[in-house]
Amino acid sequence: MDLSKGTIAILGVGNIGSAIARGIAASGLVPRERILLTRRKTEQLEELRRSGFPVSADNSEAVRRADMLILAVTPQQLNGLLQEIRPALDVSRHLVVSVVSGATIGEIRGQLNLHVKVIRVMPNTAIAIRESMTCIAAADAGETDLSAVRSMFEQMGKVVVIEEELMVPATALCACGIAFFLRAIRAASQGGIEIGFHAEEALLMAAQTARGAASLLVEAGNHPEREVDKVTTPQGCTISGLNQMEHNGFSSALIKGIITSAEKAAILYAPKRA
Repeated sequence: MDLSKGTIAILGVGNIGSAIARGIAASGLVPRERILLTRRKTEQLEELRRSGFPVSADNSEAVRRADMLILAVTPQQLNGLLQEIRPALDVSRHLVVSVVSGATIGEIRGQLNLHVKVIRVMPNTAIAIRESMTCIAAADAGETDLSAVRSMFEQMGKVVVIEEELMVPATALCACGIAFFLRAIRAASQGGIEIGFHAEEALLMAAQTARGAASLLVEAGNHPEREVDKVTTPQGCTISGLNQMEHNGFSSALIKGIITSAEKAAILYAPKRA
Protein backbone atom coordinates (compact mmCIF):
# COMPACT_ATOMS: atom_id res chain seq x y z
CA MET A 1 0.00 0.00 0.00
CA ASP A 2 1.25 3.46 -0.93
CA LEU A 3 0.44 5.72 2.00
CA SER A 4 1.40 8.82 0.04
CA LYS A 5 -1.62 8.25 -2.19
CA GLY A 6 -3.98 6.13 -0.08
CA THR A 7 -6.90 7.03 2.14
CA ILE A 8 -7.30 5.80 5.72
CA ALA A 9 -10.60 5.20 7.51
CA ILE A 10 -10.55 4.94 11.30
CA LEU A 11 -13.77 3.18 12.30
CA GLY A 12 -15.22 3.69 15.77
CA VAL A 13 -13.20 6.67 16.89
CA GLY A 14 -12.86 6.98 20.65
CA ASN A 15 -9.80 7.88 22.70
CA ILE A 16 -7.34 5.61 20.90
CA GLY A 17 -8.84 6.26 17.48
CA SER A 18 -8.62 10.03 17.90
CA ALA A 19 -5.05 9.68 19.20
CA ILE A 20 -4.11 7.68 16.10
CA ALA A 21 -5.76 10.24 13.81
CA ARG A 22 -3.88 13.11 15.43
CA GLY A 23 -0.63 11.17 15.33
CA ILE A 24 -0.91 10.31 11.64
CA ALA A 25 -1.79 13.91 10.77
CA ALA A 26 1.06 15.28 12.90
CA SER A 27 3.52 12.97 11.16
CA GLY A 28 2.66 14.52 7.81
CA LEU A 29 2.50 11.07 6.24
CA VAL A 30 -1.17 11.38 5.28
CA PRO A 31 -3.05 14.71 5.18
CA ARG A 32 -6.11 15.17 7.39
CA GLU A 33 -8.50 15.29 4.45
CA ARG A 34 -7.54 11.68 3.62
CA ILE A 35 -8.09 10.38 7.18
CA LEU A 36 -11.80 9.51 7.47
CA LEU A 37 -13.24 9.20 10.98
CA THR A 38 -16.45 7.41 11.94
CA ARG A 39 -18.53 7.26 15.07
CA ARG A 40 -22.21 6.78 15.76
CA LYS A 41 -22.45 10.04 17.67
CA THR A 42 -20.56 12.31 15.31
CA GLU A 43 -21.07 15.33 17.55
CA GLN A 44 -18.40 13.84 19.80
CA LEU A 45 -15.94 14.26 16.92
CA GLU A 46 -16.74 17.92 16.34
CA GLU A 47 -13.33 19.12 17.48
CA LEU A 48 -11.64 16.78 15.00
CA ARG A 49 -14.02 17.86 12.25
CA ARG A 50 -13.17 21.52 12.90
CA SER A 51 -9.47 20.69 12.63
CA GLY A 52 -9.92 19.26 9.13
CA PHE A 53 -10.77 15.55 9.46
CA PRO A 54 -13.76 14.24 7.46
CA VAL A 55 -16.29 12.81 9.94
CA SER A 56 -19.19 10.44 9.31
CA ALA A 57 -21.51 7.95 10.98
CA ASP A 58 -21.54 5.74 7.87
CA ASN A 59 -18.95 2.99 8.28
CA SER A 60 -19.72 1.30 4.97
CA GLU A 61 -19.29 4.50 3.00
CA ALA A 62 -15.98 5.17 4.75
CA VAL A 63 -14.82 1.66 3.83
CA ARG A 64 -15.70 2.20 0.18
CA ARG A 65 -13.68 5.43 0.13
CA ALA A 66 -10.61 4.07 1.93
CA ASP A 67 -7.68 1.76 1.25
CA MET A 68 -6.58 1.12 4.84
CA LEU A 69 -9.19 0.45 7.52
CA ILE A 70 -8.24 0.92 11.17
CA LEU A 71 -10.68 -0.86 13.49
CA ALA A 72 -10.75 1.14 16.72
CA VAL A 73 -13.97 -0.02 18.39
CA THR A 74 -14.21 -1.84 21.72
CA PRO A 75 -14.04 -5.66 21.74
CA GLN A 76 -17.77 -5.76 22.50
CA GLN A 77 -18.54 -3.70 19.39
CA LEU A 78 -16.22 -5.51 16.98
CA ASN A 79 -18.50 -8.24 15.65
CA GLY A 80 -21.28 -5.78 14.88
CA LEU A 81 -18.85 -3.53 13.01
CA LEU A 82 -17.42 -6.42 11.00
CA GLN A 83 -20.87 -7.56 9.91
CA GLU A 84 -21.78 -4.00 8.97
CA ILE A 85 -18.75 -3.38 6.74
CA ARG A 86 -18.45 -6.86 5.21
CA PRO A 87 -20.46 -6.06 2.05
CA ALA A 88 -18.23 -3.05 1.35
CA LEU A 89 -14.92 -4.90 1.78
CA ASP A 90 -12.76 -5.61 -1.25
CA VAL A 91 -10.27 -8.38 -0.46
CA SER A 92 -7.97 -7.33 -3.29
CA ARG A 93 -7.87 -3.71 -2.20
CA HIS A 94 -8.40 -3.25 1.52
CA LEU A 95 -5.86 -3.64 4.29
CA VAL A 96 -7.45 -4.06 7.72
CA VAL A 97 -5.49 -2.82 10.75
CA SER A 98 -7.03 -3.82 14.08
CA VAL A 99 -6.28 -2.13 17.40
CA VAL A 100 -9.03 -4.12 19.14
CA SER A 101 -7.75 -5.81 22.29
CA GLY A 102 -7.97 -9.59 22.36
CA ALA A 103 -9.34 -10.20 18.85
CA THR A 104 -7.02 -12.39 16.79
CA ILE A 105 -6.44 -12.15 13.06
CA GLY A 106 -8.15 -15.52 12.63
CA GLU A 107 -11.20 -14.39 14.60
CA ILE A 108 -11.56 -11.20 12.57
CA ARG A 109 -11.37 -13.15 9.32
CA GLY A 110 -13.78 -15.72 10.73
CA GLN A 111 -16.38 -13.09 11.55
CA LEU A 112 -16.02 -11.61 8.07
CA ASN A 113 -15.86 -15.02 6.37
CA LEU A 114 -13.29 -13.43 4.08
CA HIS A 115 -9.54 -13.93 3.74
CA VAL A 116 -8.86 -10.21 3.95
CA LYS A 117 -5.41 -8.85 4.80
CA VAL A 118 -5.31 -8.15 8.57
CA ILE A 119 -2.53 -6.70 10.69
CA ARG A 120 -2.88 -6.28 14.45
CA VAL A 121 -1.46 -3.15 16.03
CA MET A 122 -1.32 -2.14 19.68
CA PRO A 123 -0.29 1.50 20.16
CA ASN A 124 -0.90 3.61 23.25
CA THR A 125 -2.45 7.04 23.67
CA ALA A 126 0.94 8.76 23.48
CA ILE A 127 0.59 8.23 19.74
CA ALA A 128 -1.24 11.58 19.70
CA ILE A 129 2.09 13.29 20.47
CA ARG A 130 4.15 10.85 18.39
CA GLU A 131 5.61 9.09 21.45
CA SER A 132 3.80 5.76 21.28
CA MET A 133 5.22 2.33 22.00
CA THR A 134 3.49 0.32 19.27
CA CYS A 135 3.55 -3.45 18.82
CA ILE A 136 2.63 -5.00 15.47
CA ALA A 137 1.76 -8.58 14.54
CA ALA A 138 0.99 -9.93 11.07
CA ALA A 139 0.19 -13.52 10.19
CA ASP A 140 0.49 -13.80 6.43
CA ALA A 141 0.33 -10.16 5.39
CA GLY A 142 2.70 -9.31 2.57
CA GLU A 143 5.97 -7.56 3.27
CA THR A 144 4.75 -4.47 1.42
CA ASP A 145 1.68 -4.10 3.64
CA LEU A 146 3.60 -4.82 6.84
CA SER A 147 6.27 -2.31 5.82
CA ALA A 148 3.63 0.35 5.13
CA VAL A 149 1.99 -0.14 8.53
CA ARG A 150 5.33 -0.24 10.33
CA SER A 151 6.54 2.90 8.54
CA MET A 152 3.36 4.74 9.47
CA PHE A 153 3.57 3.91 13.15
CA GLU A 154 7.34 4.56 13.25
CA GLN A 155 6.43 8.17 12.49
CA MET A 156 4.59 8.21 15.81
CA GLY A 157 7.01 6.58 18.23
CA LYS A 158 8.84 3.29 18.68
CA VAL A 159 7.69 0.08 16.95
CA VAL A 160 8.35 -3.59 17.66
CA VAL A 161 7.10 -6.40 15.40
CA ILE A 162 6.16 -9.39 17.57
CA GLU A 163 4.48 -12.79 17.29
CA GLU A 164 0.71 -12.58 17.49
CA GLU A 165 0.49 -14.61 20.71
CA LEU A 166 2.36 -11.78 22.46
CA MET A 167 -0.19 -9.10 21.51
CA VAL A 168 -2.21 -9.57 24.70
CA PRO A 169 0.86 -9.16 26.95
CA ALA A 170 1.82 -6.14 24.81
CA THR A 171 -1.59 -4.63 25.56
CA ALA A 172 -0.94 -4.86 29.30
CA LEU A 173 2.65 -3.60 29.20
CA CYS A 174 2.34 -0.82 26.64
CA ALA A 175 -1.29 0.25 26.30
CA CYS A 176 -2.37 -0.21 29.92
CA GLY A 177 1.16 0.73 30.94
CA ILE A 178 0.54 4.38 30.07
CA ALA A 179 -1.96 4.52 32.94
CA PHE A 180 0.41 2.72 35.29
CA PHE A 181 3.25 5.17 34.70
CA LEU A 182 0.90 8.14 34.86
CA ARG A 183 -0.31 6.95 38.25
CA ALA A 184 3.31 6.61 39.39
CA ILE A 185 4.01 10.19 38.27
CA ARG A 186 0.89 11.40 40.04
CA ALA A 187 2.02 9.66 43.24
CA ALA A 188 5.47 11.25 42.94
CA SER A 189 3.91 14.69 42.49
CA GLN A 190 1.75 14.15 45.57
CA GLY A 191 4.89 13.28 47.49
CA GLY A 192 6.41 16.50 46.17
CA ILE A 193 3.47 18.50 47.50
CA GLU A 194 3.87 16.93 50.93
CA ILE A 195 7.53 17.93 51.09
CA GLY A 196 6.83 21.53 50.21
CA PHE A 197 6.19 22.20 46.51
CA HIS A 198 3.08 23.72 44.96
CA ALA A 199 0.95 21.26 42.99
CA GLU A 200 1.88 22.64 39.56
CA GLU A 201 5.59 22.67 40.40
CA ALA A 202 5.48 19.16 41.85
CA LEU A 203 3.72 17.72 38.80
CA LEU A 204 6.15 19.34 36.35
CA MET A 205 9.14 18.18 38.37
CA ALA A 206 7.83 14.62 38.67
CA ALA A 207 6.85 14.37 34.99
CA GLN A 208 10.14 15.76 33.69
CA THR A 209 12.10 13.50 36.02
CA ALA A 210 10.15 10.50 34.68
CA ARG A 211 10.84 11.64 31.11
CA GLY A 212 14.54 11.92 31.88
CA ALA A 213 14.63 8.47 33.46
CA ALA A 214 12.92 6.90 30.44
CA SER A 215 15.25 8.72 28.04
CA LEU A 216 18.30 7.32 29.82
CA LEU A 217 17.05 3.84 28.96
CA VAL A 218 15.63 4.41 25.47
CA GLU A 219 18.43 6.60 24.15
CA ALA A 220 21.42 5.13 25.97
CA GLY A 221 20.18 1.54 26.00
CA ASN A 222 21.26 0.98 29.59
CA HIS A 223 19.66 -1.34 32.13
CA PRO A 224 17.55 0.45 34.78
CA GLU A 225 19.63 -0.84 37.67
CA ARG A 226 22.80 0.52 36.08
CA GLU A 227 21.24 3.98 36.14
CA VAL A 228 19.91 3.40 39.66
CA ASP A 229 23.43 2.57 40.83
CA LYS A 230 24.62 5.97 39.58
CA VAL A 231 22.14 7.71 41.89
CA THR A 232 22.48 5.60 45.03
CA THR A 233 25.34 6.16 47.46
CA PRO A 234 26.15 4.42 50.75
CA GLN A 235 23.81 5.59 53.53
CA GLY A 236 22.32 8.06 51.06
CA CYS A 237 18.80 9.43 50.70
CA THR A 238 18.07 7.64 47.40
CA ILE A 239 18.66 4.11 48.68
CA SER A 240 16.70 4.97 51.81
CA GLY A 241 13.72 6.00 49.71
CA LEU A 242 14.01 3.00 47.37
CA ASN A 243 14.15 0.54 50.23
CA GLN A 244 11.09 2.11 51.85
CA MET A 245 9.16 1.77 48.57
CA GLU A 246 10.22 -1.87 48.19
CA HIS A 247 9.25 -2.65 51.80
CA ASN A 248 5.78 -1.44 50.84
CA GLY A 249 5.62 -3.56 47.70
CA PHE A 250 6.33 -1.00 44.96
CA SER A 251 7.89 -3.38 42.41
CA SER A 252 5.66 -6.34 43.22
CA ALA A 253 2.51 -4.19 42.96
CA LEU A 254 3.50 -2.98 39.49
CA ILE A 255 4.37 -6.51 38.35
CA LYS A 256 1.09 -7.89 39.68
CA GLY A 257 -0.82 -5.06 38.02
CA ILE A 258 0.69 -5.84 34.62
CA ILE A 259 -0.02 -9.56 35.01
CA THR A 260 -3.63 -8.87 36.05
CA SER A 261 -4.15 -6.55 33.10
CA ALA A 262 -2.79 -9.19 30.73
CA GLU A 263 -5.18 -11.79 32.16
CA LYS A 264 -8.10 -9.40 31.69
CA ALA A 265 -7.01 -8.42 28.17
CA ALA A 266 -6.99 -12.09 27.17
CA ILE A 267 -10.75 -12.42 27.79
CA LEU A 268 -12.03 -9.03 26.62
CA TYR A 269 -13.15 -10.47 23.30
CA ALA A 270 -13.71 -14.04 24.55
CA PRO A 271 -17.47 -13.73 25.26
CA LYS A 272 -17.98 -12.71 21.62
CA ARG A 273 -16.09 -15.62 20.13
CA ALA A 274 -18.07 -18.07 18.05
